[in-house]
Amino acid sequence: MAPYKVTEKPGVCPSRSLRIGVCAEMCSHDCDCPNNQKCCSNGCGHQCMPPYREKPGVCPSKNLGLGACVEMCSQDGDCPNDEKCCSNGCGHQCMAVSKVKPGVCPRRFLGIGLCKKLCVNDIDCPKDEKCCRTKCGRECTPPYEVRPDPCLGPNVC
Repeated sequence: MAPYKVTEKPGVCPSRSLRIGVCAEMCSHDCDCPNNQKCCSNGCGHQCMPPYREKPGVCPSKNLGLGACVEMCSQDGDCPNDEKCCSNGCGHQCMAVSKVKPGVCPRRFLGIGLCKKLCVNDIDCPKDEKCCRTKCGRECTPPYEVRPDPCLGPNVC
């Protein structure tokens, strides 16, 4: 008879918050939990919880100066509403994220693009892609890189 192998479900347990959960062992393995839930520590015992998912959006630039050297969050799930857990230059804290990513949408030629609304805002798109208009819809597209005109800067042409 083959040994029993415990299989972990995909995903990561939410980080333990500062509050302590029920001091009981309500599960011991992911297979004890329904659907996609995982068996996670609640600070005092273990219970079934939905896995952590990263919130959409991009954290502000790390060039914000030096923030509080305190870890006020460890993952997006620790933050309220649409805020993300971002570096403040020394520690991590919950921050509001912009729905607009840097860059501009490329120009479209007539007749090119999907007629589907695949996104609403830039934060609906992965990585640095932007939500751009198509012929009759919107889709995630790599941004067009705008290069500054050297004649408009401090150098005189």
